[in-house]
Amino acid sequence: MNKGSILAWLLLGTGLSYSEGYAQNITQQQQPFQGVVGRTFADSKESWTKPVKAPAGAPNVLWILLDDVGFGATSTLGGVINTPTFDSLAHQGLTYTNFHTTAICAPTRSALLTGRNSHSVHMGGFAHIAMSAGFPGYDGRIPSDKGTVAEILRESGYNTFAVGKYGLTPDEDATDAGPFDRWPTGKGFDHFFGFLGSATDQYKPDLVEDNAHVQPDGRHLNEQITDKAISFIERQQKAKSGKPFFLYYAPGATHSPHQVATEWSDRYKGKFDKGWDVFREEVFKRQKQLGIIPANAVLPARNSNIKAWNKLPEDERKLYTRFMEIYAGYLSYTDHEVGRVINYLKASKQLENTLVFVIIGDNGASKEGTFSGTIDLPRGATNKLSQQEIIKHNLEASGEIGTPKSIQGNYPLGWAQALNTPFKQWKQDANSEGGTRNPLIVYYPKGIKDKGTIRTQYGHVIDLLPTTLEYTGIKAPEYIRGIKQDSIQGTSLVYSFDDAKAASQHRIQHYYIFGARSIYKDGWKAALSYHPDLLDLSNDKEGLPKNYVQNVWELYNLNEDFNERIDLSKKNPAKLEELKALFEVQAKKFNLYPYITWDDVYNARLHKNY
Repeated sequence: MNKGSILAWLLLGTGLSYSEGYAQNITQQQQPFQGVVGRTFADSKESWTKPVKAPAGAPNVLWILLDDVGFGATSTLGGVINTPTFDSLAHQGLTYTNFHTTAICAPTRSALLTGRNSHSVHMGGFAHIAMSAGFPGYDGRIPSDKGTVAEILRESGYNTFAVGKYGLTPDEDATDAGPFDRWPTGKGFDHFFGFLGSATDQYKPDLVEDNAHVQPDGRHLNEQITDKAISFIERQQKAKSGKPFFLYYAPGATHSPHQVATEWSDRYKGKFDKGWDVFREEVFKRQKQLGIIPANAVLPARNSNIKAWNKLPEDERKLYTRFMEIYAGYLSYTDHEVGRVINYLKASKQLENTLVFVIIGDNGASKEGTFSGTIDLPRGATNKLSQQEIIKHNLEASGEIGTPKSIQGNYPLGWAQALNTPFKQWKQDANSEGGTRNPLIVYYPKGIKDKGTIRTQYGHVIDLLPTTLEYTGIKAPEYIRGIKQDSIQGTSLVYSFDDAKAASQHRIQHYYIFGARSIYKDGWKAALSYHPDLLDLSNDKEGLPKNYVQNVWELYNLNEDFNERIDLSKKNPAKLEELKALFEVQAKKFNLYPYITWDDVYNARLHKNY
C-alpha cells in the first residue's frame, strides 16, 4: 500500500469513526491481548481478536410482524380478505393457531424483541409520556441487560436490519438530538428505516432512517419500507460480508389510519354488504372446514354493545361497509408488499436458506374505531360529540375514507369483533383470546418437513427469540458489550416443528394491560376484564355497560372451550383461587406492580415527576 493509499484510508477511517450515530453501534468483541509488547516491533508479537462468525450454514432470519389484524381476517385463517403471500408461506410451512401476543402493540414488540415479558423489560405500557410511569415495569426504557434479538444476532455474526414500526423509543429521546441508545440502531440493528412511534400517517409518515428524521417521498409507507428492506439486503450481498442477515419487517399496517389506493379497496366493493353478523358466521364455518378450530366449536354471541347489522339504518350500513372495503384492501396490499420481499429472496436464491416467522397481528383487531368508525376527527373531538353527531360527520366525510385525508381512519367496533372470529373481545383486552391470540406462520424450506400443517401448542411472542436461537445454533450470550444479561423467559418452539402432537412446553403465561388481566396454566385460564374502557366507549354515552362489577374473575378450561364461552368460576372456585394466587406470584416476579389502569392513564396520573 503506497503513502497516498494509506493517507486516504486513514482519512476514510477517521470519517467513519465519527459518523453521527454509528460509533455506538460498533460491535465490541475485543478479547484480552494475547501477544507480546516489546521495546521495538521486532521484539513484539501482534494479537488480533478474531471476528465472531455465525454457525456454519446458519440461515438468514426474517421476522414479519403485522399490526392490529385480527385472528380471522386473512384467507390464511379462514377469512375473506385475500392474502396469497401468507397463504403460500402457510401451505409450505407450519401454522400455529394457539400463539399469543400481549394484547397491545408496545408490550408485544418489547416482549418479541427481547424474549422476555413486557413488564420485565419495563414496557408494561408504552414509551409515550402519557402512558409510561416511573416504575420498573412501566418506564418504557428497555434496560441494557435485556438484550434484543438484533443485539444477540449481530454479536453472533449476523447483519441486522429493521424496517417499519419500532414503537419502543421514549418520546423524550425521539428527536434528532438523541440520545440514540434506545433507537433501533442503539438496540442492535445495523440499519433502520421506519417510524419510532405507535402509529403514523401512511402517506406523510414521521419517517426515520438510521439516526435521523428524513423526508417521506409521497408514496405509501408500505412501498417505501419494502424498497428499503430489499436495498439493505442487496447492499449486504454486494459487500460479500459472508454473513447471514436478520430482517425485522414490521409495517404500520394494518393499524389506523387505514389508507390505501383504490385499486386495492375497489377489489372488495360489495364483498361486505351482508354485514358483520354474516361475516362472522361464514368465517367461522370456513375455519372449521380448514381444521383451524375444533369441529364442535360454537360461535360466541355478538357483543351486547354492538347492534345487529340488520337493525342498522341503510345509510349506516353503506358507511360501515365502505370502512371494511378499505381495511380489506389495506390488508391485501400489505400482503402484496410482504410478497415483494419474499419474491426478491426467491429470485436472488436466498429464500431456501431463510427462516421466516410471520405473526399476523401484534394484538387482536382494533377497538379504537369506536362504534361508528373514525375518519379525520381526533379522539378529543369525537368525545365532545354525540353518537348521532359522529355518524352525521362520517356520512358527510365518507368519500375520504381510505384516502390521505383519512388521518384517523379506522373501522367500527362491529368489524373488530368480526375480524377476531372465532373469539370474543378485541385489542387491549388482556383477559380475552380475542385480544391476545394471533396466528404464527413458520416457514423454512430446508428445515420444515411437515409442510402445510397446523400446530396447536401454546406459544407466546417471548418464544420467538429462543426459537430462533435454538434453530440457528446460537447460544444466548452471558454478556453483550460487557453487560451481563438477564435470563430469557420464553420457551423455544423447535420441539414442535416435527411433532404436531408434542405436549406444550410453554405452560404458564400472564397478561396485564392497564387493568385487564389473565393467567394461563396448562390449558386453564382465569381472566378479569376492566372498565371503564374509555378508549372506545366514551363517545357512546348510552352504550356503556351498566352491569360491570370490577374484580369479578372468570374461569375457562381452554382445553375443552378454546374460545371462552363457558365460565366455570362458580363450578370450580378452587381452581380459580389457585390461578388468582399464581397471577400474584407472576405479578411480583415480573414487575406488574403497581397495577396501573386505564383510569390512571385518562386521569393523567402518570409521568408526573419526570
